[in-house]
Amino acid sequence: MLILKNKKLHILIVAPFKIPALLYGGTERVIWDLGKTLANAGYKVSFLVKEGSYCDFANILNFDPNKEFNEQIPDDIDLVHFNFSPHQPIKKPYIVTIHGNVPFGDVQDQQSVFLSENHANRYGSQTFVYNGLDWNNYPKPDLKKQRKGFHFLANAAWKVKNLKGAIAITKKSNQHLNVLGGYRFNFKMGWRFTLDAHVRFRGMVDNFKKSTFLNQSNGLIFPVLWHEPFGLAVIESLYFGCPVFATTYGSLPELVNEKVGFLSNNGSELASAIQNSNQFNKQDCHDLAQSSFSAQNMTENYLLLYEKVLNGEVLNFSSPQLKENITTRYLPYTP
Repeated sequence: MLILKNKKLHILIVAPFKIPALLYGGTERVIWDLGKTLANAGYKVSFLVKEGSYCDFANILNFDPNKEFNEQIPDDIDLVHFNFSPHQPIKKPYIVTIHGNVPFGDVQDQQSVFLSENHANRYGSQTFVYNGLDWNNYPKPDLKKQRKGFHFLANAAWKVKNLKGAIAITKKSNQHLNVLGGYRFNFKMGWRFTLDAHVRFRGMVDNFKKSTFLNQSNGLIFPVLWHEPFGLAVIESLYFGCPVFATTYGSLPELVNEKVGFLSNNGSELASAIQNSNQFNKQDCHDLAQSSFSAQNMTENYLLLYEKVLNGEVLNFSSPQLKENITTRYLPYTP
């Protein structure tokens, strides 16, 4: 394994935002943990990111959207890891991680990598790497602690995340819900859905506050109405021993097995399931997050792809593109 032995490799990670993440920052956390794990393993790492970024384990280069990428890639870089499609010819060996759902008709690079098997298959690809997080950045969960209520963790303003459904599920079950990732008042939407006392809006929480709420929650309510590419909220919740109650779309059946949660596209079925949340073992949830969705696992899988690219291989036989055009705004869901 050439690349795994060559610790002199210099890897450039490219992303169009600032690091580190000060609040939730999903993709920011992923690339930070990837870079740190690579650096800890002995590889040289640089980030090409938005001005204002800082890092103590890698070199920071300021991304200039007005320049071509080849002008901004230093000569000593061995491989470039893009976290968005460059849509330019790149002279250095490179890969492209697709972090979201790209619209129908948008053709992706042949060196594209997706976030789950479902995510890849929907674009005619078999190349994917599960996201992973460095669990050392999180406090150790108290799996024996008495817990109360449930939580919703996502951008509440994004309707595909279905906060309205999460509120209805917990209302049917007479359960308390902490909304992490949004406020009750939104300038575009006004007051959100309900003034019920069982819902508490906690705003955009930082890692410490988020961890505190997850460590006292009975589970994640996640009834999304789109094909979830991955779901960092899912693995963070599992790490804290929280079972997941979600719809069946996208990557969710890959992340949530019957030992750690319940999946249904019917809100009443989800409401019934959370009444029996104690049947799920918190240790099983925690162990799955640590064993399958760690930054170490993610990094090792990316290193295998780095090696392929450096050896001249193409990651996809053809340029990936969405196979089916979904014309409905939201996937089917019965409240």
